[in-house]
Parts: sequence; C-alpha cells; structure tokens
Amino acid sequence: MTDSRQIEAQAADWLARRDADTWTAGEQQSLDAWLSASPRHKVAFLRVQSAWTEAGRLQALAAGLPAGTLPPRAGSTGFATTPRNDARPDLSTLRFAPRDRTSHRRRGWPHGIAAALVLLVAGSAAWGGWQLTGREQASYASTVGQIETVTLPDGSTATLSSDSRLDVRISRGERHVALTQGEAFFDVARDTRRPFVVETEGRRVAAVGTRFSVRRDPDEIRVVVTEGKVRLESRPGPDGTAQPVSLLPAGSVATAGRNGVLVRSVPVAEAERFLEWRDGFLTFDDTSLADAAAEFNRFNTRKLELADVAVADLRVGGNFRWSNAEGFAHLLEQGFPVRAERHADRIVLHTR
Repeated sequence: MTDSRQIEAQAADWLARRDADTWTAGEQQSLDAWLSASPRHKVAFLRVQSAWTEAGRLQALAAGLPAGTLPPRAGSTGFATTPRNDARPDLSTLRFAPRDRTSHRRRGWPHGIAAALVLLVAGSAAWGGWQLTGREQASYASTVGQIETVTLPDGSTATLSSDSRLDVRISRGERHVALTQGEAFFDVARDTRRPFVVETEGRRVAAVGTRFSVRRDPDEIRVVVTEGKVRLESRPGPDGTAQPVSLLPAGSVATAGRNGVLVRSVPVAEAERFLEWRDGFLTFDDTSLADAAAEFNRFNTRKLELADVAVADLRVGGNFRWSNAEGFAHLLEQGFPVRAERHADRIVLHTR
C-alpha cells in the first residue's frame, strides 16, 4: 500500500507540473486518471492545493522573487484554481506541519488534571489493598476528545482512546483488564508468571510482553498487534464446547463478531495505521463516508451527520486530524459533490 507521504509528494509534483507553461492536454488526461485511481489521490491533491493557496504557503513559494513581491495571480485550469508563477515552482520541499504528538494531551489538560487526581486516589487505595490482600484494583477513563496514557501497577502502560474505560485487577496470578468501553493500546511489561489478559464482550486477549490494541464496538471487537504475539480466545459455545483459539503475531488485524473471527496479516507499518489516533490522526483508504464520519464522531462532540444515502456511499481516502471535522467537511466540499450545513452541535453533509 502506498504511503500517504509518497502520495502527497506525487500530488505536489502534479500540481507543480500543471502550473508550468508546458502543460498539455495529454498531461491533463494523465492527471485526471491519477486522481480517479484512488480517493486518497484526490484528497492529497486537495490538501496540497489548499496548503499552497494559504498566505503562508504563498510567501514560501515566493522565495527568490524581489523583496515584497508576491507570485502573479492567474486563472484556473483542470481540477481546481491554483496560483500561477511564471517560473515553475519547486514543490519538492513542501511539507505539511509535523504531527504534534502532544497536542491531544494539551487540548484536554483540564480533564487531564481531574483524571490525574482520580488516578492518584485510586492508585493509593489500590496499593493499600495490595499490601493487605495481594490484589490491586483501579479504573481509568477518558472523555470524548481526550487521549489518556496511564501506567498500570505492574509497569505496563495503557493509552485510552476517546471516551474509553478500563477496569484493572492485578493479582499474584494474573493481570486482568476489562475494557468496558472504547479502545485502548497496551504496551505490556513482560512477566512470564502472570499473563496479561484483556477481556471484552466475552472474548479474552492474552499476552505476556507485547504491544497491541483492543477496540470494542457494538457488534464486534478488533485486535491489532504491532509487537510480539497475543492469543485471542472466545467464551465456550451455548452447548459448553470450547471455541477455536487464534494466535496473532505482529502485523495481525483480527475482527471478532457473531460470525466468528477474521484475521488479516499485514506489514507492521500498515497495522500501525489503525493506531494513528494516538497521535491525533485518522487514516482512511477507499472508506465509505458513512464509516469515516463515524470515526470522526468517536472523537468529537460536534457530530458529522449524513443527510442521504448518496453522500453516505461516497468513498474517501487520506490522513486527517481527528480534531478538525470542520476542515474535513471543507475538503469534501472542495473535491466531492457535497454541501455542508453547519450548526453549533453538528455538521450535516448533503449531496450537491
């Protein structure tokens, strides 16, 4: 699968070539074919074009012109309107702002302080319980739009996605985590004497020392393994018979629901794309707009609503900051037959 950075570089190259005086009808046909090949191409082109037309980008592209001179204005050709410069611009160095791996923590700092106080109290009580009974218990939760990383009593860490909850119970024989809501990524401290078990919806994900995520949805769970191996177990059937166990190595993406377990093996780098929410991003690849909107809604109180079936069936691709649903809607309006109706608590997307 083509990396999103490579697609953005290709989009920048197309934009630069199109703005040159030598642009031909044949090249326009090639660009149209490239844009039609994947929704990710179209979205990347829109992103590069939008960045280019911002004032800051125009200033950067004016490097080499006399001081105080802006690139000349021009009309439009082909896909959308872009500024034109007599000299062919070099977009090879064009980069989007680096991902701020701490921005999601800063955004929720008031919630974070409150959560820290709760965890401090819970941790103190749990330590006292361990001294008396050999068992620790604690609960951890995140609010909508908050990503929370916590250190568990055994030294493992858990990163809670938006609106998620864990109940942790650690004894001398087992480390048990109940995922009662949402999604969490676990970096498990190695301890061969005590397996690390995450349980949700009647299924158990067991590990010793590894890195993996578990996501709980209404009808299924999803397990993504990025390091080591985990064992996915299901509760016995109605007749008491044991269900098959799935052994998931790194690069596994397993979905378990009413119809059983589906396991896909992908490169670890591709598996990591399912976990980019930790850094504030969502990645889509030929995804229906209905599913993309549902992902944005997991992280935002201002919801994306779909007004009709036609808009829900549109396919989108690309990498988006989950906190910027407004920007996502703007991109849809630029490149798709979509009209956005904006309200204080929601953005309604209509077919245009």
